[in-house]
Amino acid sequence: MNRRKTLDVHQNNYLLGNSDAEQERLIRQAIRLAPVSERFFRDAGIGPGQRVVDIGSGVGDVAMLVARLVGPSGEVVGLERDAGSVHRARTRAAEAGFHNIIFVEIDIARFSSDKPFDAAVGRYILQFLPDPVATLRSLAKRVRPGGIIAFQEISFAPFVALSAHLPLWSAMVSLHVEAAMRLGVNTEMGPALHKAFQEAGLPAPRMRLEMELGHDPDFTRNIFDAHISIRPQMERLNLPLEKLGHLDTLHQRLQDEVAASNAVVPWLPLVGAWCRTTAN
Repeated sequence: MNRRKTLDVHQNNYLLGNSDAEQERLIRQAIRLAPVSERFFRDAGIGPGQRVVDIGSGVGDVAMLVARLVGPSGEVVGLERDAGSVHRARTRAAEAGFHNIIFVEIDIARFSSDKPFDAAVGRYILQFLPDPVATLRSLAKRVRPGGIIAFQEISFAPFVALSAHLPLWSAMVSLHVEAAMRLGVNTEMGPALHKAFQEAGLPAPRMRLEMELGHDPDFTRNIFDAHISIRPQMERLNLPLEKLGHLDTLHQRLQDEVAASNAVVPWLPLVGAWCRTTAN
């Protein structure tokens, strides 16, 4: 899953929680996702000198990636509701030497700016929002005519399909999907971006899907770490965690299953959609 997406989501119903361990997981995940997101944003047209708003900034990884693309002559405004995430993002950006990022603790619904943006971006955020179309419509009003709307979201369908050959891995994936759906996450927000953009009054977007496959322990740890973040919600929902066996040995058993299969397993797909706004 992605960063701590708390915009417009009640904290008790947020799938991934807000722990320090989850922040660290998101940072590790962002390193793995960075090459895909950078290619996507470049292809969407984000570059030097632009002013970009990043919604659901979490601990700041997407904002910092975009800040490198727009350079010192550009500016990134990161919007995040969670105060702890904003503090962490500001600290990380300062330590990394970024002077072209501003993080704002606010809901997107309440955000306003006197100066239009050249682009609005986000990663793994719309899937958590109750009305992503309204969010896209609101963002489009804050982006100049001819500006860029670019989002990367999830699709669990290929993740589930490419996990089916491994019983334990598949059982974990199925539990993650069930927890997400029961908490209101749109597990197919990625493909739904095509319709959502148009319902928000935007042109039909260009789209792509990228998914990483792997087999080594570092790669398989992704799903175990996500499980640790999601597990409190699973317990609250009384999901059948006993099918996964003892937690203390779970990661090793997952890795053993992958190794024995001599096959690869997937990580969550990134479905990207981008377009340029039209004149009002």
